[in-house]
Amino acid sequence: MKLGPVAVGDAIGAVLVHTTRAGGRTITKGTTLLAADVDALHAAGLTEVVCARIEADELDENTAAAAIAAALVRELTRVDLDELAFEILGTAAGIGLRVDAEKTGRANVRAAVDGLFVVDEAAITRANSIDEAITIATLSDSRPVRAGEIVATVKIIPFAVKAREVYAACETVRSTDVRNEPRAPAIRVSAWVPRRAGLVLTQFPSTVPAILDRATAALRTRLARVDSELAKDIRVAHEIDAVADAIKALAADGCDPIMALGASAIMDRRDVVPAALRRAGGEVTRFGMPVDPGNLLLLGTIGHATFIGLPGCARSLARSGFDWVLERVIAGLPIAAGSIAKLGVGGLLDEAARPTPRDAKERRARGGVAAVVLAAGKASRMGDNKLLADLDGRPLVHHAVSAALASQARPVVVVTGNDADRVRAALDGLDVTFVHNDEYASGMASSLRAGIAAVGDVAGALVCLGDMPRVTADHLARLIGAFAAASDEGAIVVPTCERKRGNPVLWGRRRFAEIGALSGDVGARALIERNADRVTWVAVDDPAILIDVDTPDALDKLRS
Repeated sequence: MKLGPVAVGDAIGAVLVHTTRAGGRTITKGTTLLAADVDALHAAGLTEVVCARIEADELDENTAAAAIAAALVRELTRVDLDELAFEILGTAAGIGLRVDAEKTGRANVRAAVDGLFVVDEAAITRANSIDEAITIATLSDSRPVRAGEIVATVKIIPFAVKAREVYAACETVRSTDVRNEPRAPAIRVSAWVPRRAGLVLTQFPSTVPAILDRATAALRTRLARVDSELAKDIRVAHEIDAVADAIKALAADGCDPIMALGASAIMDRRDVVPAALRRAGGEVTRFGMPVDPGNLLLLGTIGHATFIGLPGCARSLARSGFDWVLERVIAGLPIAAGSIAKLGVGGLLDEAARPTPRDAKERRARGGVAAVVLAAGKASRMGDNKLLADLDGRPLVHHAVSAALASQARPVVVVTGNDADRVRAALDGLDVTFVHNDEYASGMASSLRAGIAAVGDVAGALVCLGDMPRVTADHLARLIGAFAAASDEGAIVVPTCERKRGNPVLWGRRRFAEIGALSGDVGARALIERNADRVTWVAVDDPAILIDVDTPDALDKLRS
């Protein structure tokens, strides 16, 4: 490629190197100049421009980028060095990728399915070593992606590149070799294969049920992220025979994977969980992995099912070595001893994600989510305080607060106002923080302000309504999981059902100041609309997120 100043009169057919103003027009860099462009440059008084001229053995930047991107996702048969063209034959099966239209020397590759992104680092490195003009950038290996997400981009740095270099790059990354024999693709997305998972939870006599509830909710959320479900969970004593019977029951029910979370961590291949797996007829294939948190993970099989002995960090939604294993299982990818051994480099995960003993205040300061239950309203349409009305043997507000306590959210703050003493009495014995709102008569905004002010140093807060008794800990876990995935303390997570917006809503801490500025008898709907670009919508197939109790008829309907 020749590049340098060219007299404007000689520039027809050349590629403009720098964006140039020509009178009322802007001619962008990369434009192949036509006669009309040259006339505009002359009219603007320009005598020369910097241009590039593509030589006979070169491909222009867009053709080159398109060819290499095609090789990444399709069966590329050849680059014709004589005709300076490339030919595609069909689409490679199971690669799960698609390519955007090329422009400005770039072709983006996107996931065509939800799944796990897999990359052959060596192949990409070889392609990037062919010529500095050719660059391929990808996401990191074993990363969960959604359909439509960019997973790789091919960028040609100059305006043209030698055709033989493009040919070499294509041969390096395409999913067949020079004899058209299939080989592992350089990149692909392995689609999630929905599974029905089973879970064994062990317990000591002193184990608090809420701890098991929270662990189950976290696992349900993890599985939902990979299009799978927790079909069955069994709680048993932390004893070999009891665990073995539970494993056999889940295997007989067709669950795969089968997971076991012990009341005590697995410390050896002869410990309770691995011993129970062997007694159930399974086998241990590996214990331990070079990832922290997640060291004490056990892998095994029982029949055709994968067995995972969970490390304690699986109780949290923070990313750990368990996620790497679970995602590969759901994506149908093998887990070899060698691939686990390679995890050590990069296996020391963020300190903030590591579950070590800290007091509650420090844990919250490191990024937890709180729950605020609004229980201050006047409930004028009910005649009496609706939050104290009986539903299934408990006050209405007790249902909402219990769901929050069964979730991962901490602290749980209950905002009182009207009938404050009676509301407190209805929640007696529950581990909540009460905040009284003297201004409750002014409307919901004052309760929102009071609740948010009391949550402390947390990453986000779920705002729950005390009159929504059918919202469960699982619903809250899904919102918390979506918030964690967003990795944005300015995010707003909103549940929907049948395209209707529901509650509760999870607010990132960067929105707390805006909530603190609300006034009157309004909620935070306007803030959702104002920050539409920061909203994560979570589809929930359950109308519970839409059901509140405002009238006696609504309460009677729930009771029936």
